[in-house]
Amino acid sequence: MDLSPPQLLILQRLHTAGFEIVAFPMYANYVGTRKGNCAALLAPAATGGFAIFGMPAYLIGTNFTVRVQRNGREFFVWKKESLELTPERLAELDAFAAQLSQVLLPQL
Repeated sequence: MDLSPPQLLILQRLHTAGFEIVAFPMYANYVGTRKGNCAALLAPAATGGFAIFGMPAYLIGTNFTVRVQRNGREFFVWKKESLELTPERLAELDAFAAQLSQVLLPQL
């Protein structure tokens, strides 16, 4: 993937903010970023920055989960593995998404 100088600066800002830049082999057309148990895919944008592709997700291992409801309870699920959605996990995901969005904003 060819990245522009502004995109490389954004990746540096992410790294400085504690995000890891990672590759998710199933999503080779996107830049992966991870912090703690959360991750997101970044799509290069025509404006020279990045857009979050899809929604930030909680991870099970190195795998993106989906949020599902079963028997009145919510879970993060990947294949046959699941984690119950707890207030702590939801807070971690919300904080990750907010911080990621903030770092991706254009710098003045």
